[in-house]
Amino acid sequence: MTNSQADRPANDDSSTRLTTPFSSHATAEEVIAGVDLTGRRAVVTGGASGLGAATVRALAAAGAEVTIATRSPRSADPIVKELAAVAGVGRVRAEALDLSDLDSVDAFARAWRGPLDILVANAGVMALPERALTPGGWEMQLATNHLGHFALATGLHAALRDAGSARIVIVSSGAHRNAPFDFDDPHFARRPYDPWTAYGQSKSADVLLAVGARRWASDGITANALNPGYILTGLQRHLDDDTMRAFGVMDGDGNLKPLPYYKTPEQGASTSVLLAASPLLNGVTGRYFEDNQEARIVEGDEDTPGGVAAHALAPDAADRLWEYGTAAVLGG
Repeated sequence: MTNSQADRPANDDSSTRLTTPFSSHATAEEVIAGVDLTGRRAVVTGGASGLGAATVRALAAAGAEVTIATRSPRSADPIVKELAAVAGVGRVRAEALDLSDLDSVDAFARAWRGPLDILVANAGVMALPERALTPGGWEMQLATNHLGHFALATGLHAALRDAGSARIVIVSSGAHRNAPFDFDDPHFARRPYDPWTAYGQSKSADVLLAVGARRWASDGITANALNPGYILTGLQRHLDDDTMRAFGVMDGDGNLKPLPYYKTPEQGASTSVLLAASPLLNGVTGRYFEDNQEARIVEGDEDTPGGVAAHALAPDAADRLWEYGTAAVLGG
């Protein structure tokens, strides 16, 4: 990749969007078929359940050594034991990591030894009903979904560089379209707190992290963000039953019922695994994908499903957020 390519805004309409042969509902197993990750090392945050667990299974099945980074390593015992009993998969282990606690992130990064080939920033929280702050004063969704992952990536930068051709995969959401990053009041100190605005802002920050990481292209590190689509997982744990019914995914008796276009965790994890391991993504950085394809840019209030908002791809905003995050991490 040339420097001019690395500096080009993600999804720039002057270039052809990257497409793949995989459908929107392909599974993680399908997109990684034939890829050998033997000898590669990966970290998956929130890898004990849901999309993260499906990502771990696919990477390990391809031969990767996978570390599940989770607040409660014991919660990963079932998947660790499951994969330990399968012949031919890479070793899977769990280590403690609380993304909302910068001391925990620093301890994880300092304890890492050797190169790191793949970092999947998968863990997250959604729509906390009340405003909550970390001890460092960060709004909890922004802290968990973005700042913790930014601190983890920068803390592991040397390990990623030493891998020679490392990839960072950042799980964002289509909710980013509705909430640009508010540099004037990111923690809702003055504006009224709204659970979905806070969530969307954190996911815009995640896309901007992928764009900002273009500065690492010369180290052989690429970073891309993605929207996994609609999936019922533990991410919805903070939504009440009325909200779930309004979304059409819960019946009157409290039973979950995925809508026809919803994906299974294995299908939802496919874009993460595509970005983490497919040779189709060699040298690609600073872009946003959904349904296993690079997304098109949408402007303003365009009322169409899917796509990536221009505000999440702006290089100036990405650089400003990188500086903001760096100051927060160093001061945290």
